[in-house]
Amino acid sequence: MIIIAFLSLYVAFNLGANDVANAMGTSVGSKAITLTQAIIIAGILEFTGAVLFGHEVTETLGTKIANPDLFITTPQTLALGMITVLISAGVWLQIATSLGLPVSSSHAVVGAIAGFTWVALGINAIDWSSIGLITVSWILTPIISATIAAFFYSLIQKWILFQPNSRLQLQEWIPWLSAILLSIFGVIVLPTLTQPLTTFFSEKIGFNIPSHDIPIFTGAIAAIGLTIYNWRKLDLTTIQNPKSKIQNPIEQLFARFQLLSACFVAFAHGANDVGNAIAPLAVISYINQTNTVPNNGIIIPIWIMILGGAGIVAGLAIWGKKVIATIGENIISLQPSSGFCAEIATATTILLASRLGLPVSTSHALVGGVVGIGLVQNLKSIKFQTLQGIAAAWVITVPISAVISAIIFSIIRII
Repeated sequence: MIIIAFLSLYVAFNLGANDVANAMGTSVGSKAITLTQAIIIAGILEFTGAVLFGHEVTETLGTKIANPDLFITTPQTLALGMITVLISAGVWLQIATSLGLPVSSSHAVVGAIAGFTWVALGINAIDWSSIGLITVSWILTPIISATIAAFFYSLIQKWILFQPNSRLQLQEWIPWLSAILLSIFGVIVLPTLTQPLTTFFSEKIGFNIPSHDIPIFTGAIAAIGLTIYNWRKLDLTTIQNPKSKIQNPIEQLFARFQLLSACFVAFAHGANDVGNAIAPLAVISYINQTNTVPNNGIIIPIWIMILGGAGIVAGLAIWGKKVIATIGENIISLQPSSGFCAEIATATTILLASRLGLPVSTSHALVGGVVGIGLVQNLKSIKFQTLQGIAAAWVITVPISAVISAIIFSIIRII
């Protein structure tokens, strides 16, 4: 179990190095924050999201993708398969990160599960419908995100950036920008955060509150507060800060919006993607303790949650720079206004996909959003050579993970 825990930590480390760029890449690229600040902010929020809210996704990954019922008579085979998943996904994520390529850790895990299932039970045991949905998501996710980013950035250019008095226009738009930002990210984060409060009112006080009322009220208060704060900041930006890397007062204010959006993405990412690293460990731990498969659900021990969160933070801090540079600097040059639009597009795409039940990748969505900005700014500003490498990594993630997993599982089973 100690060795397997280190394998899980290894996957979380590589996940942090690769996937956290989804949250902070555009903020660093637009110079809204420095790389060091990005690592500190993302580290705190990723860890918090992973430990407090990562159990649901972890349970889904651990018990829904590889059907435990198929392994009822051979629980140790499922345990060996999950060890294979950890090794395979970790190796592929490390290779991709060393090349600076943003890939989907979810797709790597699904590919690895498909690989060992093929060897263990045959090709018909693979859930081909899930593989088909992932394939569709490769195509649709970046296209939808690029469309939303291009549309939103075009509006900001027309009504704020290209206006004769852009400062006055921004002042009028601040309430709308605040509402859009907090509405999109609030739908992802606030219902989970406020659920304990809703439960407390219902069970302890006997006051039944509809589940969405507290998130809506909290979001409204936050939007009003954010609007007032930014109005005051806009009044103060007539005094230029010579130490700031962003001298344009309009972009200075957009940098604040962008940083807040990056914080929400980091928190949500920690809660969602930590399962890719720790779900196999949770399944193995369950089998080790009970000698049965978790076909009736699984409770994730807190030490496993902390392990996953710590691994993500360590990977980001030590090795996250390469992928952050790819997303933030090597596709197009970003300003805070354009980076903000790319993150809004990413969040909207992921939210829509979640509501439709489609398995999508934050990496795909963010790269699509950045490309959408490039289409509005100037087609020639897009570095297509970088995109070719990213697209190639996307396409081969599932099959490469599956092949690595099949080979490693065969070797482990022989041993």
